[in-house]
Amino acid sequence: MKSGAYSLSIFVDKSKSRKIVFCGSDEIALPMLEYLNQLQAISLAGVLSQPDRRSGRGKQLKANPIKQWAMANNLDVRTPQSPTRYEIDWIKEIDADLVLVMAYGHILNQAFLDCTPLGCYNLHASLLPAYRGASPIETSLAIGEKTTGVTLMRMVRKMDAGPIIGQEKVTISQDDLGSTLRTKLAEACIPLIINNLEALLSGNRDEKLQIEEYVTYCRKLKKEDSHLDFSLDAKQLACRVRAFHSWPGSMFFHNEKSLRVGSCKALDDQGLKPGEIRVEHSDLFIGTAKGSLQILQMQKPGGKMLSTPDFLRGYSLKSGTEIKFFKSEPLISKNFN
Repeated sequence: MKSGAYSLSIFVDKSKSRKIVFCGSDEIALPMLEYLNQLQAISLAGVLSQPDRRSGRGKQLKANPIKQWAMANNLDVRTPQSPTRYEIDWIKEIDADLVLVMAYGHILNQAFLDCTPLGCYNLHASLLPAYRGASPIETSLAIGEKTTGVTLMRMVRKMDAGPIIGQEKVTISQDDLGSTLRTKLAEACIPLIINNLEALLSGNRDEKLQIEEYVTYCRKLKKEDSHLDFSLDAKQLACRVRAFHSWPGSMFFHNEKSLRVGSCKALDDQGLKPGEIRVEHSDLFIGTAKGSLQILQMQKPGGKMLSTPDFLRGYSLKSGTEIKFFKSEPLISKNFN
């Protein structure tokens, strides 16, 4: 991810460079880190990230994007299984002024939150208090939201519940996938930091408490979320296909084979039962609770993603076939589980 052109002016005392420690593991934070690393008014004094994980066909140990970036920029980076008093002592020893967190993947204790004089702040990829939790980007898209954003908040010991410092809104377009929305939100972190960094560094921040009445939680996504639930309406399913495009994907079973759906279009047609297939010429339609899905791209196990006409030339789907499907688990709730 690359950030655009932004002003580097920060109106703080440049006679003393403020030290920031960043905690995170996901590439969504990279544009913001690139921006911060160019500022003369601050220095990135260290990075805490997740340990290397095994990935790929060879299951080789691989550093996450944040650790890779930190090492490439000669920053002191540490990757404990979880932060301990040793990391707290390290942050104090390097005389860090504040901590910024984004997509770190750890719950931080009060001693950690209090280890710098200016505090600990988190950037969360939703407009809090909506979509607290593990999957705000994909869930907001899957639910059909038109707007989302990034929230900067002071961290407290309750997940994503701290007082809000600032927010940056992002429009969700009809063409957005989970990956493209993630890129938009990554870029939105930069103006959010620009507008609020002076207040954080001076200690003169304004805080706005979250309204508990409007709190919603989004859970961690599962592989089973790829299963298309045709008891939902067509517009909901089309949003889910876009949201889960990278992972976990979207699919249905036919003759015990999982057929992946790459893209689709929601139609108002009411002529099909939920899960019922209709093939017209080279077009494929599947009924839902309200309307139908026109499937535009498909992939069979071991094959390539193809346009539906090309797919149907090599795979037989007959009109009138009814797909067995399973009820999906709700993506959001009012309580954290």
